[in-house]
Amino acid sequence: MKIQDLLSQYKRQNNITNDYIAEYCGVTKSTVSRWCTGKIRKIDPKTLEKLTEMLGVNMDDMTRISQLAPEKPILGTVKAGYGLLAEENLEGYIGVSEDDDRRGDYFLRVTGDSMKDAHIHDGDLLFVKSCTDVPSGAIAVMLIGGEEVTVKKLVKKDSSWVLHAANDEVEDKEYTLQDIVGLPVQIIGRAVYSKTEL
Repeated sequence: MKIQDLLSQYKRQNNITNDYIAEYCGVTKSTVSRWCTGKIRKIDPKTLEKLTEMLGVNMDDMTRISQLAPEKPILGTVKAGYGLLAEENLEGYIGVSEDDDRRGDYFLRVTGDSMKDAHIHDGDLLFVKSCTDVPSGAIAVMLIGGEEVTVKKLVKKDSSWVLHAANDEVEDKEYTLQDIVGLPVQIIGRAVYSKTEL
């Protein structure tokens, strides 16, 4: 359980506001708001002691919770190629830095080697920022026909989108405006980085 979960539960059970928590802990209301949304995880020891006292939890447990690294889920697979159906199997969670916590939303496991020249390899974990649009030339995670998920460099032309592979042996795919709307072809994320698990 995270600090924001403890606060949410405490507020619900005791019918209290952020104002009360701020006054009790000697911090601003905006600080409490950031605690509640998980934007602040590191809390100085004196404030953490007040928070622990208010919540009625063990200080050792609270210290451990406050020091937990942020984590992001690994959600199934993405094809660096074509023809793989979308799988939303939660594989687990992986720790990320606080900076990465702000930069992206989830990982997908890559299958295939059509993006190898962009340093996205079979078996890698691709870190993704959820979005519905990317600039032309960005590496995007695309949902095709509501079923197939693929990662490609997206090149936007006036009347079509080209999904460009970073591997000379894999052909690009081009979708007309009619395809984009009809299939549909949707942008569901932007690649932040790819990492190889050791």
